Amino acid sequence: MPDPAKQASSIKLGVETEKRPQHIAVIMDGNGRWAERQQLPRIEGHRRGVASVRRTVEECARLDIAQLTLYCLSSENWKRPQQELEFLMHLLEQYMIEERATIMEQDITVSIIGRRDGIPERTLREMDKTIDMSAQNQGTRLCLAINYGGRAEMVDAVQKIAGDVTAGALQADQITEETISQRLYTAGMPDPDLLVRTAGEMRVSNFLLWQISYAELWVTDLCWPEFTEEQLHEAIRAYASRDRRYGGLNK
Repeated sequence: MPDPAKQASSIKLGVETEKRPQHIAVIMDGNGRWAERQQLPRIEGHRRGVASVRRTVEECARLDIAQLTLYCLSSENWKRPQQELEFLMHLLEQYMIEERATIMEQDITVSIIGRRDGIPERTLREMDKTIDMSAQNQGTRLCLAINYGGRAEMVDAVQKIAGDVTAGALQADQITEETISQRLYTAGMPDPDLLVRTAGEMRVSNFLLWQISYAELWVTDLCWPEFTEEQLHEAIRAYASRDRRYGGLNK
């Protein structure tokens, strides 16, 4: 039987399935700024940001978006105060535990990209448990970029390629774009069709530098804790209205 929640979301969105992006990537910016404007501690902005994550993930699942990638923690974010970083790790661990029932109910698959070093062992355990538990699900893939940097990802990919060349498993003149893509953290995942950024910033902040080559950009002045299903719908509608030529001409 048709899912009433999915039907309601699809009707409200008003965009045909084939015109929706299959992969949406989001730079979730402005948690701290939102909190400061509300005269609240910065960590309260991160707490409220989790509610926006929950709304966005669940709506993408209802809309049958194939993949949602969220920029949770950049490799540069380790420069932040220790108390804030510890709170972010706590929120991540808490999310992994508390959202498991919803993840399974909505048939979501969880993936993590980024380097594992620096992340507390207990947080890694909960991440791995949720990844393993959801591995056989068939719905939306939720990919969380944690301790992630686009340049670091490329360095790691180049090192893998160099190792293959040194071992004789690959010739230098055999290296192609596909060779590189297969060695990125996102190997096997589709490139993003739509990149969303909150808080009005006009930069990509070292996020998926290789993968967003042809992504459509959509920026809102709202901070991440203010992001709702309606903003997600706006972004998808904007995407559906654009003429994507990939460097060519439409006939």
